[in-house]
Amino acid sequence: MAPRTPSAAVLVLHGGYENGTEPPPPGLLNLPGTRMRPFVRALRRATRAPESAPEGSSQESGLESGAGVLVRQVRYAHRGWNGSRADALHDALAALDALGEEAGGSGEAGGVPVVLLGHSMGARAALLAAGHPLVRGVVGLAPWCPPGDPVTQLAGRDVVLVHSSRDRITSPQATQSLTTRARRADARTCMVTVRGGDHAMIRRAPAWHRLTTTLVTGLLGTGSLPEPVTAALGLPPTAEPTEGTLDLDRLRPRRGPAGLQPSP
Repeated sequence: MAPRTPSAAVLVLHGGYENGTEPPPPGLLNLPGTRMRPFVRALRRATRAPESAPEGSSQESGLESGAGVLVRQVRYAHRGWNGSRADALHDALAALDALGEEAGGSGEAGGVPVVLLGHSMGARAALLAAGHPLVRGVVGLAPWCPPGDPVTQLAGRDVVLVHSSRDRITSPQATQSLTTRARRADARTCMVTVRGGDHAMIRRAPAWHRLTTTLVTGLLGTGSLPEPVTAALGLPPTAEPTEGTLDLDRLRPRRGPAGLQPSP
């Protein structure tokens, strides 16, 4: 049976380092990449994406008959962001172009819609790559949000950023600031705070995984967003920063395969 064009796609961008021109180590030695594997597995289960190829292969979640949502991971050429080189951003844009071609699109606005899921440096790359015509939304986990980064490319996109209140690597305050600036630039934005979490998303890991799956599937339209997230995304550009900032533990649990379950 001939492969079917997917209805949507998720592009996953793991974290990295501020500086580092060497390539990431392979396999499990690449700790930032390994950290995202549970998220990839959860997304594939939730979207029923095919898993015929092993993780780490060049044909991960390949296009097969019945494929609905394609899940792909960006492969970085370098471990770090490396200042003005912004290596991870260029890798993300190249991956989006390749994804558009693989999914049967031309890379123009009419192609397969993509949600970007990034952690830390990968979230920064996702936010800056969101102006790509395929991108419909961004979910950023513990994002790296330097105050000088632009936000105009986020106009018309759904952006949900998730940050631990105890993060000591990247700043939750900077994330809230970017969320507010992006809303004023006509993005639909929301921030969710994970109390007691950490930058590596090891503390309260099941809650991180459930929330992320709910957010991504909700933005894809294959699941339902928690009502407070939907309301926050609909706030006007003039809304105060606190209005668009939610507490994970106060989100209403929703039942169902893509729903947000109560946090431990």
